[in-house]
Amino acid sequence: MDISRRQFAIGSAALAGASALPFGMGSALAQAPLKVGFVYVGPVSDHGFSYQHDLGRKEVEKAYGAKVQTTFVENVPEGADAERVINQLAAQGNGLIFTTSFGFMNPTIRVAQRHPKVKFEHCTGYKRADNVATYSARFYEGRTICGALAGKLTKSNIIGYIGSFPIPEVVSGINAFTVALRRVNPQAQVRVVWVNSWYDPGKEADAAKALLDQGADVITQHTDSPAPCQIAEQRGAWSFGQSSDMQRFAPNKLVTSIVDDWGPYYVRRVKEVMDGTWKAIDTWDGIKQGLVVIPPFNPSIGADNVALGQKVKDDIVAGRLHPFAGPIKDQQGKVVYAEGKHASDEDILKMAFYVEGVQGSLPK
Repeated sequence: MDISRRQFAIGSAALAGASALPFGMGSALAQAPLKVGFVYVGPVSDHGFSYQHDLGRKEVEKAYGAKVQTTFVENVPEGADAERVINQLAAQGNGLIFTTSFGFMNPTIRVAQRHPKVKFEHCTGYKRADNVATYSARFYEGRTICGALAGKLTKSNIIGYIGSFPIPEVVSGINAFTVALRRVNPQAQVRVVWVNSWYDPGKEADAAKALLDQGADVITQHTDSPAPCQIAEQRGAWSFGQSSDMQRFAPNKLVTSIVDDWGPYYVRRVKEVMDGTWKAIDTWDGIKQGLVVIPPFNPSIGADNVALGQKVKDDIVAGRLHPFAGPIKDQQGKVVYAEGKHASDEDILKMAFYVEGVQGSLPK
């Protein structure tokens, strides 16, 4: 049988099989929605990281309607529970699964090996496979803007920084903030309190209070609840929001926020699965691409500071400013990036040291 006759025979058999189905069933099978699962480390009500990812999920539903069926699991601990949840979503027929926290990386890889026909996307990680893509945002670009403004707004020269876990994503943010801070105010220092949690309003509030008691008059965070902004507002200190626009929680003293806008990315990647063009790539976008969004600056910081924040943002977008452009020294005074040089993407992705101006030791 030649190729053309063989193709005809296969096509005829397929048509015959379809005609043998009950009326309407063939059409229903052809239009079965793509099932898309999302795994969140915190609650969708955290008003931070998980909240923003869930807004992205809702954008997928809005964009594709009945063509997709989305589901999510919130408050998933990083570890064995994550692997169980991810595996369950794969077994339930989800064709695309987004796992949205760094600690989900190894569980995602293990489940992907067991479900090679399912496509996975892991947020903020670095391990990929034929059916595992990675994606993240250049959060450190936003930290640069916040750091420059903090340097102008502080009067005590003590900035409080609340960190979640000492992973490169968080450490690079602390360093980008501090570099920008000290370029406008060389006397300013950053004090970090680690809460070892992405979302714990109680711990975050206590950390903010402790930093304010130590003399900090600006509070920033890489945690997901609005508690630090609320405490700063109560104490009359400036603050910066994380992941979502937290202006409503601190209307008077919140300077701006670093907003993660995942929606367009999710809409695009779901479309690529549906049209067969999805590939296991790495995506790392920032302000220029719209994945990191800086809401309008609080006008109460003054026109000059609003202009400064806008200039830093514009310079990053235009490529005139690299957040890690030298000269940059580490805590011991050693030059890590000379003048005219800057950190590479690889350096930022594995950053494990504090720059000059950060107090204390980096946890191991």
